[in-house]
Amino acid sequence: MGFLSYVISFVGVFSVLVFFHELGHFWVARRFGVKIDVFSVGFGPTLWQRTDKKGTEWRVSAIPLGGYVKFFGDANEASAPSPEMAGLSDEEKAQCFQFKPLRQRALIVAAGPFANFALAIVLLALVFAINGQSYTSPVITAIAPDSPAQEAGLMAGDEIVQMNDFNVTTFEDVAAFAQINANQAVTITYIRDGKVQRGQTVIAAVTYETPLGRTEQIGRLGVHGDKREFVERGPLEAIWYGTVETGDYIVLTLQSLGQFVTGQRSFKELGGPLKIGEIAGEVAQQGLLPLVMLTVLLSINLGVINLLPVPMLDGGHLLFYAFEAVRRKPLGERTQEYGFRIGVAAILTLMLAVTWNDVISLIDRLGTP
Repeated sequence: MGFLSYVISFVGVFSVLVFFHELGHFWVARRFGVKIDVFSVGFGPTLWQRTDKKGTEWRVSAIPLGGYVKFFGDANEASAPSPEMAGLSDEEKAQCFQFKPLRQRALIVAAGPFANFALAIVLLALVFAINGQSYTSPVITAIAPDSPAQEAGLMAGDEIVQMNDFNVTTFEDVAAFAQINANQAVTITYIRDGKVQRGQTVIAAVTYETPLGRTEQIGRLGVHGDKREFVERGPLEAIWYGTVETGDYIVLTLQSLGQFVTGQRSFKELGGPLKIGEIAGEVAQQGLLPLVMLTVLLSINLGVINLLPVPMLDGGHLLFYAFEAVRRKPLGERTQEYGFRIGVAAILTLMLAVTWNDVISLIDRLGTP
């Protein structure tokens, strides 16, 4: 039953994220008059389907690892242009994504990732409006001995306001920044007795074991904060602070991705479906609110990743459109085809890498007495 709860949590959370991502593409496309043939959550064999009055077939498919919107004129689920488009009538071309103006095509593509950001904002706003916004003040209450914080000269009572270029407003900001910056130099700006001061140190790397036996490495600064504060938020305030929090998470996600690219962090830290399922299962056992917050984080991650300039992802399409805007004409079919192949290779390589990490972790757990 424990394993089943992990599977249900993973499928439920991931399906919600995929649905809203594809709904972004769908909604904007319909606003611009694009005909949509298929809206699918998942890939592979169809488990459930129905067709609406506008001819769109809504599907739930067997493999819950993604989804797609298939526009009229697409040759496949990846939105590759159909060779039959040239023979379409003017009326049919008006409903075809490929014949829409560049600006409209770009907005349709960008709508998916931004729908994920919007979902994060809405969920955070609901949490803040219903429960209020609870956070820990960035004022330090204790310093761990022989820690990076002590080396930086920090003391109890100091208020951290910035770590490198990252602005700090809560103690959770401090923890989040430290976690993704293990072994990295950091300049800490803090306030002591009303005066702004700075200290430098290197964030320590610590290894810990998850409840399912997975070993992970994260950064620790060695500060403690327990001054909890609670603020009631009205509807407009909740939306504003939900937007601010989403923006902060986007910045941290981009910073974390940059560390993988520059080699500051190992790709062994990346995980695939098994890791997401493990995290979702653990969080689901803690209650609804933690599961909602996990959904927020994963939605932001999905939006950011899809905006990366990799062919086959939404960001890759937007990159091609940027070249088209500069050249005043689309890239050649051969160039786009090579770009698509490179994108497929990159995505498959990443999928194999994270799946391999999951398998190795699973073998290690099974082999541990």
